[in-house]
Amino acid sequence: MESKVAGRYAKSLLGLAIDQKAESKIFEDMQLISSTAGASREFALLLRNPIVNTDKKLKIVASLFKGKVSDITLAFLNIIINKKREYYLEDISRQFITMYKAHVGIETAFVTTPFALDDKLRSEILKIVSAAVKGKVELVEQIDKDLIGGFILKMNNRQVDTSIESKLREIRRELKINLYEKNY
Repeated sequence: MESKVAGRYAKSLLGLAIDQKAESKIFEDMQLISSTAGASREFALLLRNPIVNTDKKLKIVASLFKGKVSDITLAFLNIIINKKREYYLEDISRQFITMYKAHVGIETAFVTTPFALDDKLRSEILKIVSAAVKGKVELVEQIDKDLIGGFILKMNNRQVDTSIESKLREIRRELKINLYEKNY
């Protein structure tokens, strides 16, 4: 769940990044923090643990990220931890990533297929999606082996479902409507 607190911090960090002309570096830093929190349950639990004192959290975060993130990001992490807002760090990083993409005009499209996309198919999908938007497109690929065929494309609260399962549902619905109409 996204929080207002995390949104405010993410917005402030983006503003600072823009002022310092370091948006892309801090974007990379936030991606690293988000992936670290997502991949390491221990790190996520540490951030949420009220028993671990602030100094210990500062040392752990410094040992994890010093030299890997910018000085701006490291200072931001120190502020968050000193203000006892580290609970929101994962959410802050996700919201920053979303805000940054909106700032630079990157749209995210999710495509689900029953197999990994090859370069030709990937470029065809990107071409179709790019024609529908003004900015750049980031394609996130997902594989669903239960999908019989076709694909599902989601972007900006819209969905295109060309899967065989979807077509079968349509046929079933049509048959039910036709049977219902014949009986009345």
